[in-house]
Amino acid sequence: MKSFVDQLSKYASYHRDRRNIATHFIGIPMIVAAVVILLSRPAFAVIGGVAVTPALVVMLVTSAYYVKLDWRFGVAMILFLLGCLRLGQWFSVETTSTWLTWGVGLFVVGWIFQFVGHFYEGKKPAFVDDIMGLIIGPIFVAAEAAFLLGLRKDVQHAVEARVGPTIIRKSIAA
Repeated sequence: MKSFVDQLSKYASYHRDRRNIATHFIGIPMIVAAVVILLSRPAFAVIGGVAVTPALVVMLVTSAYYVKLDWRFGVAMILFLLGCLRLGQWFSVETTSTWLTWGVGLFVVGWIFQFVGHFYEGKKPAFVDDIMGLIIGPIFVAAEAAFLLGLRKDVQHAVEARVGPTIIRKSIAA
């Protein structure tokens, strides 16, 4: 298994323009929330007040992977995913049209943000070359947020040593 820095560096190599990263702060959480909402049906059972859904299964597997990559970022991702899971459960008991409108709507708008960011970047999204980019994207956003707050400088420096610092590109054709 690739290390956390390996995974972040590969993903970060597609995301060095700060405007692209900024759009990811909006788009990726929207996409994650949308996927959780859409996977919150059907509920196979309710155990201790928690609906057992495809969303719960995906969240548990993804959370285990995040914790294995980096336990501190993994815990942060679990908290975020628990919030998404709660949101998904709330929408799952609404009408089908409400559930689908929110799930599909967040998904589409989230991807619009992503593609606008990659327009600024001048590069295709990371998942086009490596499907793992779909899993690494959310933890990349968590890492970038931590870096902005001055946290995990060790990880930031290790990633930047491999792919360089973030910039604002003067030319979109770069």
